[in-house]
Amino acid sequence: MNGGEHEHEHGDGHAHPGVQPDHPEPMSDAALLGVALCDLLIEKGYWTAEDERRKVEEIDAITPALGARMVARAWVDPGYRARLLADAFKAAEELGIEAGYVQMTALENTPAVHNVVVCTLCSCYPRTLLGRPPAWYKSAEYRARVVREPRKVLAEWGTHIPHDRELRVHDSTAELRYIVVPMRPAGTEGWGEEDLARLVTRDSMVGVAEALAPEALQPGEAAQ
Repeated sequence: MNGGEHEHEHGDGHAHPGVQPDHPEPMSDAALLGVALCDLLIEKGYWTAEDERRKVEEIDAITPALGARMVARAWVDPGYRARLLADAFKAAEELGIEAGYVQMTALENTPAVHNVVVCTLCSCYPRTLLGRPPAWYKSAEYRARVVREPRKVLAEWGTHIPHDRELRVHDSTAELRYIVVPMRPAGTEGWGEEDLARLVTRDSMVGVAEALAPEALQPGEAAQ
């Protein structure tokens, strides 16, 4: 969908005002197939319950800090920024981050364009870079409203996008995931990557928020 309000591209916590988690939804066909496949692999001896436990723990250990490292590097290294925007999958591997197997696309926020990510069908999400999706991202309300009225939804996060700034909504799929590169906050000239990464939050890499301002953090505090 075009026309300035948003561009809906069909490719690939805490609650917020107006976007509350729903009641648990029935498992999707894909999720049921995954469970059945895992059970079959265990039954045939290709996979064990211990393998499954370790994999779940490995996934649970992933945090948005991985994506934040990539954003911080892009802020200080124009060459890396170009490579990230060209191929986020390879850019993750360049920093030793295991990007999984799904195509990854980085979306750069600018003074002229703000990007926000959704999955209208289920909850496709860049888990290898940000960890598990928050409940609000999976809610039917967010998935529907951010497409219909993205400026209003973002305003409920306190993210006010002026009407002369284009707002693009990107729809993730099982084959394509997105990560937003927020704009670097003013007043961070001369900051190192580690300090910059503390300003990059999960919400800013989904696009429902901007990166934190420098004064938002106390010394030694990590962004959540």
